Amino acid sequence: MGNYRFILSGGGTGGHIYPAIAVANELKRRHTNAEFLFVGAKDRMEMEKVPQAGYKIEGLPITGLQRKLTLKNLMFPFKVICSLIKSGKIVSRFRPHVVIGTGGFASGPLLRVASGRGIPCVLQEQNSFAGITNKLLKNRVAKICVAYDGMEKFFPAEKIVKTGNPVREDLVVLGKDKEAALNFFELDVNKATLLILGGSLGARRINQLIEQKLDFFKSLGIQVIWQCGKLYYEEYKKYSSDTIKVYDFLNRMDLAYTIADIIISRAGAGSVSELCIVGKPVIFIPSPNVAEDHQTKNAAALVAHDAALLIKEQQLDTEFETIFSGVFRSSTHQVRLGNNIKKLAMPNATKHIVDEIEKLLNAG
Repeated sequence: MGNYRFILSGGGTGGHIYPAIAVANELKRRHTNAEFLFVGAKDRMEMEKVPQAGYKIEGLPITGLQRKLTLKNLMFPFKVICSLIKSGKIVSRFRPHVVIGTGGFASGPLLRVASGRGIPCVLQEQNSFAGITNKLLKNRVAKICVAYDGMEKFFPAEKIVKTGNPVREDLVVLGKDKEAALNFFELDVNKATLLILGGSLGARRINQLIEQKLDFFKSLGIQVIWQCGKLYYEEYKKYSSDTIKVYDFLNRMDLAYTIADIIISRAGAGSVSELCIVGKPVIFIPSPNVAEDHQTKNAAALVAHDAALLIKEQQLDTEFETIFSGVFRSSTHQVRLGNNIKKLAMPNATKHIVDEIEKLLNAG
């Protein structure tokens, strides 16, 4: 067992950070003497989340390109050059055996430098529509781990390995004790439960929808667990009652998933991968404010397998009640959606990704 050194790079959002941490944890389990260094973007959430997970991190001055002409965009070439220089110093000092990139602009300069020096690199692409950074790096890396079929349109086919996306370990074995979950949330055992997920910060359009539809849910006899997000909690906590539980953040996702009969969620790659493992009927309302509209594409990939329902934000006012009532009133539809989404689950994704990293270590 060698004293291996690994650099993991990616960030900007939780969707890039949490897979990197999951991969690091699995590598650490297999190689207890290994050294780890994360490289992220300065001032982004990885600078806080990675140390919380027990790993060292260094920040690059890189930022993403804005969609319109701004001062930040004029600074972009300068920041890229500074990030490449800093990446060179990091790689020279740390001398990694393998570098793993999980997407996001922070991983671009680091993997470009490492691959240029002949260090084996692995990419992990979470979405069904590849991100810009990963597309730019595709010819420089040894392996590309993906979660969806059809990724040959973005990457060289011979480098692709379908592994799935890493998910939180507590979700792989979900609690079967529904009564304990009902007690935790202080909800009624005889009522159906709707779980609303808008991401850790929240989703304004989903929150507006739920606020408008509370009487509609009440008329159907449904109780609600509503994770509205940190940005919106003060605005919506007034709706908490016996049948509506409003949270800024859910610390016990395992219990929330156990109790849920139907789930409404955004369609980020991490959420989609988790919900496949959970195996419950899901209505996806994708965020339209993301690069390449990749959330809609993630959700559509499941809809194609009759494994989920999809409502675009602009259709919510006209379509939501009809679609929701249809699935709520049909237990056979619920069972079919739950079974089909479960078939797409890849609970061993983290292990498979690390298996690919092991092959590169052994080849060296």
